[in-house]
Amino acid sequence: MSDARKDLFRTAAADFDHPLEMLAACHDRIQERCELLHRLGRHVTEVGADEQARQAAANIMRYFDTAAENHHRDEEEDVFPRLLSADAAACERLVVQLRDEHARMRDAWAALRPMLARIAAGEAMPLDAGELERFTVLHTNHIALEERELFPLAQRLFDDDALTATGNAMAERRGVKR
Repeated sequence: MSDARKDLFRTAAADFDHPLEMLAACHDRIQERCELLHRLGRHVTEVGADEQARQAAANIMRYFDTAAENHHRDEEEDVFPRLLSADAAACERLVVQLRDEHARMRDAWAALRPMLARIAAGEAMPLDAGELERFTVLHTNHIALEERELFPLAQRLFDDDALTATGNAMAERRGVKR
């Protein structure tokens, strides 16, 4: 993605009043956690399940159990339906693909999470390299697709009311009063 295009969605105003920017900012955090996963995999192999490894594993689990899942729900429950109601013909293929990818990412998380839980508990268990790679590649490719197609489409099709409703739903999902 070009820096100019990336800047369109990553602004200082990544908050519930700017839900698409907030979703893009979440992508940055997902990518950071994926990088941390790779570092953790190397660390556990070289050092074991020391305090740093335990904390990193707990941090990753907390993030993907809550924030990343909220991100998927934001899209599935708020963004996708609004896109389909705005222009079903233009959006259906993309929404079907993204929902399928969400399911595959959840499956990949279900395979990876027990390994992280064991590390967080102090067990020097190596992360399965294949599962780690599958998880991070799924996320990397998914993020690229959303930033290339989903966000520009939503930016074009959503009016102010749709953006406000999306932001309000996202805040409510997180227990934030507006």
